[in-house]
Amino acid sequence: MPSEKVLEQKKQAVTELTETLKGACAGVVVDYKGTNVTDDTILRKELREAGVKYTVVKNTLLRFAAKNAGLDGLCDVLEGTTAIAVSSDDHVAAARILGKFAEKHKNFSVKSGFLDNDVISLDKIESLAKLPSREVLLATVCNVFNAPVSAFARVIQAIVDKQSETDSAAAEA
Repeated sequence: MPSEKVLEQKKQAVTELTETLKGACAGVVVDYKGTNVTDDTILRKELREAGVKYTVVKNTLLRFAAKNAGLDGLCDVLEGTTAIAVSSDDHVAAARILGKFAEKHKNFSVKSGFLDNDVISLDKIESLAKLPSREVLLATVCNVFNAPVSAFARVIQAIVDKQSETDSAAAEA
């Protein structure tokens, strides 16, 4: 039987983890077995720069927290080594970074994930991982909006140039 002090620490950890899960817009659960310290350090730095919180957790604590947060579907994959990456504002950052890392490292694998408090399939996580960054998407949208305006401006300029050529030819004659 664990002591009261240890039990309180575990309850506090579950409470904090539950709040983290509830406050996150997206999260990815991974199996990090076999990842060396150098690669893990690089991964954590990249996640931190993207605003993603990455934590190694005990399966039992995550199981309790997931149930408390309404993410019961995560409990099926909680075996072996487990880490969770959560983001409170970027829906694709964790999936993109961890998916790219998993492609390069054979021992590292994505187990499951959630998006807006719903557990999602591995196919959806892979789809999210392949999305470009927010800045690239915004630039693409801006280019799409800018293209018709640019084309219209070129047509108007061509009309003005043609008119000035016609005026010049008429003046010389």
